[in-house]
Amino acid sequence: MKRRLPLIIVMLTGIGMIIQYFIPHPISKALYSQSIDWVIIISAFYLVLGVGGVFIINYQKIKRRKEGWWLSVITLSALIITALIGIFGGIDNGSLFMNIFMYIQLPMQAAMFSLLAFYIASAAFRSFRARTPEATVLLITATIVMLGRIPVGSLIYKGLPGITEWILSTVSLAAQRGILLGVGLGSIATSMKIILGIERSYLGGGE
Repeated sequence: MKRRLPLIIVMLTGIGMIIQYFIPHPISKALYSQSIDWVIIISAFYLVLGVGGVFIINYQKIKRRKEGWWLSVITLSALIITALIGIFGGIDNGSLFMNIFMYIQLPMQAAMFSLLAFYIASAAFRSFRARTPEATVLLITATIVMLGRIPVGSLIYKGLPGITEWILSTVSLAAQRGILLGVGLGSIATSMKIILGIERSYLGGGE
């Protein structure tokens, strides 16, 4: 019963959510709204579990003096101090918490994303080698798009920005929609496997 009851709850909830989507009745809409509220409440517990996981992992590193354990000390200290500042000092604009977010957190995120640009450039260099016909098409297309996005491209050929827009709005968009359709079908298949009890990994095992 330990496993059967969760499976029954998941199946009934999943089927109920599917049915309510096709029935625009006030009761159905109220049920959906109430379900969204439950999801928000459950997400709060996810946050608690996530913070607890961060504490446990970093505490174990500090306790065992693993390589880079002092970084765990900084992580936990920053987490605790920032949380206390937000709880007791507020999170309004101009508060210390928001200043920490605006002048410490955001610049660090910008620095991390700027470092990723070098990895992207390295990966692009490896991918754009014209070893196959497909790689050659990718190389030519990427070159046109990159040149069409900068002022030099219009100096080389005035119609290059228009070609770039056509590639992005037609060719690239068609590929993106194909990928999204595949993702959607995969999501539906996975959802049906969970609802029917075929996929049971969320119970803690595949049995």
